[in-house]
Amino acid sequence: MKLLPSPATSLGETVSAQHRIAQLASLTPVHRAFHWLHLHQPQILAWQLELTRIPAPTFKEEARAAWFGERFRELGLTSIHTDEVGNSVAELAPDPPLSSATASPPYVLVSAHLDTVFPAGASCDPASDGPRYLAPGICDNGAGLSALLALAAALRFASVQPQVPIIFAANVGEEGEGDLRGMRHLCSESRYAGRIAAVIALEGAGSSSIVTRALGSLRLRATITGPGGHSWADAGAPNPIFLLSHALSNCARFPLPAEPRTVLNAGLISGGTSVNSIPQSASVLLDLRSADAGQIDSLYRHVERQLRDTVASSNAANPLHPPAELLVEVIGRRPAADLPADSPLLHTIRAVDRHLGLRTEARMGSTDANIPLSLGIPAVALGGGGAGGGIHTLAEWFDPAGREVALRRLLLTVLDTARMLGRPFPNEMP
Repeated sequence: MKLLPSPATSLGETVSAQHRIAQLASLTPVHRAFHWLHLHQPQILAWQLELTRIPAPTFKEEARAAWFGERFRELGLTSIHTDEVGNSVAELAPDPPLSSATASPPYVLVSAHLDTVFPAGASCDPASDGPRYLAPGICDNGAGLSALLALAAALRFASVQPQVPIIFAANVGEEGEGDLRGMRHLCSESRYAGRIAAVIALEGAGSSSIVTRALGSLRLRATITGPGGHSWADAGAPNPIFLLSHALSNCARFPLPAEPRTVLNAGLISGGTSVNSIPQSASVLLDLRSADAGQIDSLYRHVERQLRDTVASSNAANPLHPPAELLVEVIGRRPAADLPADSPLLHTIRAVDRHLGLRTEARMGSTDANIPLSLGIPAVALGGGGAGGGIHTLAEWFDPAGREVALRRLLLTVLDTARMLGRPFPNEMP
């Protein structure tokens, strides 16, 4: 059984975090970084509009990743590279470098995903509508990506030296069938694997929310095939669309628990060739979600059993026709996990929010933070500021008003996290 921290311990950590943040916010280099953020709101918006114009469907993020590499070079970051899966990565390292005794230092990873849910060919040119800007992907994840650049630029302008190296990653494959592949690579297979000690994923807009609970999901492709044929001459042959529809109708009646909340969604159905043809195949994409991995596994067994029973019953009832067949494929899996309530990263963010007058809104979400949390790495997802809506629709919008406070929040959080992982700060940073 996991022991919860005592009230005294928790109070002590809270007071300590608040003291650290007040000290950090008083340093001259941090004030210079804040000043850069204040003066360069038009530049941050210009970056956001420019990157939004570059299409980046999942699996086709190359052009946007290359654009980020150019911006990283302009900002003077180091170790700039595109890794094996397409992430655009750079570092801000301490200067002078850490001693040989810390030749393998821990890293703080700050990331924002490059990809959007919109297919190639979708128009992504932003249009203004009063204070709002409208374009597919301008909020998710244009807001997070522009915040990533703003943080790097402010730290470089102010000559802030982190206590441990900070990795800046514009990563691929967060959406849909991307299955968090960019973050999986960074945490498990990249040159940084095993040394990432904290992750802050920038996701969409907002200034006070924080994702600390990773919503788990399992994505499936279920395909039923049969001999097909003419709708009149071959009547009676197994019809994959009918079979799939029957199975899905039964799945929709499954009693799902309200706590932990568990949901099942059929997101896309395809199959068939013409109105007078019995289809040879039909498929559906299914999304199973829950905060509890056990519930996801249980729901998966129910869904698979229903599909198999439907096909088996059809084959038994029609022995004179070639049988229908079923294939169920796992096309994505996002692990469920939680950031511990006594995590120093959580204490840091709450202290930062208190300092800035924000109300911390902890919530659950399905983000890049799922991967590090499942590996035991402290991680959160934070908004990049401003406000947005119409997410994942062609009417997506973003309003940059109030973005600056979220960027200050991010800067203080990253610096204090690096401070906790590295050597103690001097009274004044160089």
